[in-house]
Amino acid sequence: MHISFLTPEYPHPDLKKSGGIGTSIQNLAKGLAGQGIDVTVFVIGQKKDAILFDTNIRLICIPAKRHKILSWYFERKKSQRIINDYIKQLNINLIEAPDWGGITAFMKFSVPLVIRLHGSDTYFCHLEGRSQNWKYRLLEWKAIKDANYIVSVSEFVADFTKRHFKLKNPIEVVHNVIDTNYFKSTHDFKTGSLLYFGTIIRKKGILHLAHIFNLVVEKNRDATLTVIGKDTIDVILKKSTLSIFKEILTPEAVNRTTFLSEVEYSAIRDLIQYAQVGILPSLAEAFPMTWLEVLSMSRPLVSSNIGWAKELMVEGETGFMVDPKDHQLYAQRIVELICDVDKSKHLGRNARAHIEKHFSLEQGLIKNIEFYHHV
Repeated sequence: MHISFLTPEYPHPDLKKSGGIGTSIQNLAKGLAGQGIDVTVFVIGQKKDAILFDTNIRLICIPAKRHKILSWYFERKKSQRIINDYIKQLNINLIEAPDWGGITAFMKFSVPLVIRLHGSDTYFCHLEGRSQNWKYRLLEWKAIKDANYIVSVSEFVADFTKRHFKLKNPIEVVHNVIDTNYFKSTHDFKTGSLLYFGTIIRKKGILHLAHIFNLVVEKNRDATLTVIGKDTIDVILKKSTLSIFKEILTPEAVNRTTFLSEVEYSAIRDLIQYAQVGILPSLAEAFPMTWLEVLSMSRPLVSSNIGWAKELMVEGETGFMVDPKDHQLYAQRIVELICDVDKSKHLGRNARAHIEKHFSLEQGLIKNIEFYHHV
């Protein structure tokens, strides 16, 4: 069997920066390759035409090209031609793509197309309560409607997508998984250290985190916060989200916060190990890899309590789920863990066991391979 993926992002030093979708594809691709399955990843929108390798995974980079008119359409058709040539040349059996942006809209392939629901722009606009560009909704609707099969990373995303795109057929759910052999803690944390990592953007709850950390600092002298991620322009205030975050922080909270821009994916594991507690108050996710990484590293997580969270977290066992808008309670839960090191370690062990039992790469591979054989 030869599986291929079509994606705008993939974690590789010679490619553009990647986010959660790229990470989840890489995890799955490596697992499939480890089972002797051929894997090819088509990475669109890159700077140059190239064929790279991530161990035994073939990466075919398709550069972006400007067109005089209808660039979004002709770019898709160009990619379609290139991919279909490789499908024939490499004997590829199926192609999988994410739902975000409807990147396969108006594309036709010579093999079955699987759309994996990681959370569309339509989905995130709904969660954030903001208006959506009609073109993105159209492209996502077209891509999802034309797919031969649909699989989702969470029940929450599947239910939303089925309702909003008026789909009749059932959607299979295969949760994101993680390589627990790689994301495994080897040393203890620094007491009082908190970690946020991910894009610096409103939908991740980063502005709520500023208010929350102010309260944490008032209650605990040992608390420190590390914030890692790429800054963005805020959709409401139209300026740097990081600058807004800093404006909210008190002088004392600023002094206890370390800001890091993007770091190599390989460095994330060490940064999680250093932290006593992961703080990820996101308002809009599908089934986040960042959460899986924290829990797999035996660190308790204080997360949001929205939809998908209940499919991943266990309240009071792997950490706590709190409404990010409830700053007082969120801060209280963080301080509770900082002040009780034994409890923090206990929840961290529970978190690790929970991931090993339900979301390990080995279990995910079985489910995904069964799904691919069905396709």
